[in-house]
Amino acid sequence: MQDNQQQAYDRGITIFSPDGRLYQVEYAREAVERGSASVGVRTAEGVVLAANRQTRSPLIERESIEKIHAVDDHVGVASAGHVADARKLIDVARQQAQVEQLRYDKPVGVETLTKEITDHVQQYTQTGGARPFGVALLVGGIEDGQPRLFETDPSGTPYEWQAVAVGGGSDEIRSYLEAEYRPETDLGGGVTLALDALGQVEDGLDAESVEVATVDAESEQFCPLPPEEVATHLEETDIGGDET
Repeated sequence: MQDNQQQAYDRGITIFSPDGRLYQVEYAREAVERGSASVGVRTAEGVVLAANRQTRSPLIERESIEKIHAVDDHVGVASAGHVADARKLIDVARQQAQVEQLRYDKPVGVETLTKEITDHVQQYTQTGGARPFGVALLVGGIEDGQPRLFETDPSGTPYEWQAVAVGGGSDEIRSYLEAEYRPETDLGGGVTLALDALGQVEDGLDAESVEVATVDAESEQFCPLPPEEVATHLEETDIGGDET
C-alpha cells in the first residue's frame, strides 16, 4: 500500500507528497543537471552567455547544436536540459517580446520577459496530463541601460544573479564564480571568466566546442562571438592556449 501511494506522488504532477514535494518537478531539475553546462556573467559593460556544445558523435555538425538564442535585439537566452523544451520556451519568449513591442512601442524589459517565461513554465506544474519543462534558461539583456541576468527554474521560479551556471556541474561552477567574480569587470573579462568557469567541469574546451554571446550595455545589441574571438579569450584562461 505504501509503495502504491509513493507511485501516486511520483507520477502525478498535481499531487504533493506528504512532505510537500512535487517529484515531477524534481525530476525535471535532474534533467537540467544531465545537460551540458551554460554560464551567465553580468558585468559593468553588459552580459555574457557561454555554453558548452556537447556532441553525441563526431559526425554531428556542432553548428546544428544551438544552446544560445537571440530573443530580441537586446536579450539573449542560454539553456541547459532538454533542447526541445528550450526551443518551445524560446518561442514563447520571442512572441512575448513582439507583443510588448507592438503593444507599447518599446522593447520588453528583461525582468518582465523572464517572468512571462516562468509564468508559462509554472502552469505546467499544476496541470493534469502535462509534464514540467525539463530545462533551465539564463536570460540576459539590457534594461534601462543596465545589464540584467536571470535564471528560470523548472518550478517556474525566476532568480536574478550577478553570475550563475545551470546544467551539469553547476554547483562546482557556481563555487568558482563566487570566488572569482568581480562586479566591476569589463565585457571581455566577463567572457574570459565565463569560459574559465566552464573549464572547471568540461575538459577539452576549444573555440568550436563552446558558444559565446554578449549583450553590450552601450549598443544594447545581442552579439554572438565568432570562433576566432572565442579562441583569443580561451588563450587568456587556464584551459586554453599553448603550454609554455
